[in-house]
Amino acid sequence: MELWELFIIAVGLSMDAFAVAICKGLSVPKVKPGHALITGLWFGGFQAMMPLIGYLLGTSFAEMIESVDHWIAFVLLFIIGGNMIREALSGEADETDCSFCPKSMFPMAVATSIDALAVGVSFAFLQVNIVPAVSFIGITTFVLSAVGVVVGNVFGSRFKSKAEFIGGIVLIGMGTKILIEHLFFA
Repeated sequence: MELWELFIIAVGLSMDAFAVAICKGLSVPKVKPGHALITGLWFGGFQAMMPLIGYLLGTSFAEMIESVDHWIAFVLLFIIGGNMIREALSGEADETDCSFCPKSMFPMAVATSIDALAVGVSFAFLQVNIVPAVSFIGITTFVLSAVGVVVGNVFGSRFKSKAEFIGGIVLIGMGTKILIEHLFFA
């Protein structure tokens, strides 16, 4: 997997965290640097950890499903991307409190990184060098989440659904690219 492809996946995966970070920024009257740092660490840390766990699970089963790995990667990315698009178009408001304590941040970090677990499984089938990949995903998510808190506080909720929609399109596009490469160019 090339760096530009990894970057696109990292940004796509970060869009859920970015959208929630915008909501966190909306929830506080004045954003402090610590708010952005805490949000970035929680979301970036979980976005790095979950694909690593998925990768480890995927490598355990890779030999058994190697002949259909491209289909699995396509289906997982399509479902994740489709769900992100559905959430963006639903117009439902997310409930976000103004607390940045672990009790508040942990469930959101897990919820925004579940899709990264599935991507980690597909990384195992694509034989991605996992340490640089998860580091890149974590750093990208850290930066976008920290920026999201500030953006949410300054600009309001205009960007939340757009971020989720774009992230969904990106993940579906990457899944389609993987499938086409394996079906026609392998």
